[in-house]
Amino acid sequence: MSTKLHGLVPRRLAPIVAGRLAEEPVVLLQGPRSVGKSTLLRGLAADLGAELIDLDDLASRDAAARDPALFVTGAGPVCIDEYQHVPIILDAIKAELNRDGRPGRFVLTGSARHEALPRAAQALTGRLHRLPVYPLSQGEVRGVHEHLLDDLFTDPATAVTAAAARPSATTREEYIDSVTAGGFPSVLARTSLASRNRWLDDYVSLSLERDVRDLSRIRQAAALPALLERLAGQTAQILNITRAAASARLDEKTAHSYVRLLEAVFLLYRLPAWGTTLTTRSTASPKVHVLDSGVAARLLRLTPQKLAARNPTALTEFGHLLETFVVTELLKQASWADWVSGVGHWRTRDGDEVDLVVERDDGSIVAFEVKAAGRVPGDDLAPLRKLRDAAGDAFVAGVALYLGARSYTFEDRLHVMPVDTIWAP
Repeated sequence: MSTKLHGLVPRRLAPIVAGRLAEEPVVLLQGPRSVGKSTLLRGLAADLGAELIDLDDLASRDAAARDPALFVTGAGPVCIDEYQHVPIILDAIKAELNRDGRPGRFVLTGSARHEALPRAAQALTGRLHRLPVYPLSQGEVRGVHEHLLDDLFTDPATAVTAAAARPSATTREEYIDSVTAGGFPSVLARTSLASRNRWLDDYVSLSLERDVRDLSRIRQAAALPALLERLAGQTAQILNITRAAASARLDEKTAHSYVRLLEAVFLLYRLPAWGTTLTTRSTASPKVHVLDSGVAARLLRLTPQKLAARNPTALTEFGHLLETFVVTELLKQASWADWVSGVGHWRTRDGDEVDLVVERDDGSIVAFEVKAAGRVPGDDLAPLRKLRDAAGDAFVAGVALYLGARSYTFEDRLHVMPVDTIWAP
């Protein structure tokens, strides 16, 4: 697949933001740096005829810090880019909302998690609606409106039947290319591997040297790149901070605080355990994912050529990267839905594991297993089978996503589908 992008890519989130503004006084778009938040905000501001304030600009930042109230008044909507540079502006917004709390007053973007900012967690309690902005989804890249998650909750049998009518033609090499490219627009716009790698190296360095340090004074900053690389080596696995800390020569308490900072700037995503009360055989340990599979591949120096090898090490590494890729693609679809109440992974103390569980507001669930192989033997469905039996009627569907061509139902509520069904039209 050619991933070179020409022009702006329409974002699924754009109409969702517009809809939420009709109901919420403040909407916050938060996600990684360089993911397209500013572009999304500029388009929204143009559509609304709203004022746009860019706090990445040093002059605007200094002026807002001196007199934040000056930047939040006015009859129309106000759009503020990278608000975390001037957290005190939230107090001015709160005062303005006390005077006029109508929906649609403010749209903010931030490259750090709101709860990680000083004072920010308290300033707009009850008035701030947060929406995650992820790297581009595969559907957005291809101009396709993804709907797999919706379809599986609504009518899984029909979803499987529709998928069966269009066998996959995606090759293993094409999957490897998509996984190693990830979803950052600036990466996908570049044609050479060397150019992509330079951008990814600069992105990680900037995130560590600027964004992390903006959030916290850290004593052992030189250890951050090593810690991030060790954690990237754990992507799609149970988070083991003790092991990563020892490898990066950090004490465990410091490593814990640094992991929270890496999450706060959206380099890492901690996928919680799901359903620990469902059965006494489940474990509460989270899994860790690098938020973008292209970043993960670069941190681990895994090129398409390395991953294409058929040796055991390459097969294992690709399996982990593929799982991170699939999980983050499905998280994007979940973020567009207003009926998702939770996501997580399910793992028993016996070692059975379901890679992703998505729960709807009514308590029903759809579960996914990721297989980096061209076939799925029945034994590979054992974890999904155990979760189905434990969850009972709440279990709507379990899907093993694999690299083969066909979609089919294996047994009651358990299905097998190609990975590219995630972004099928």
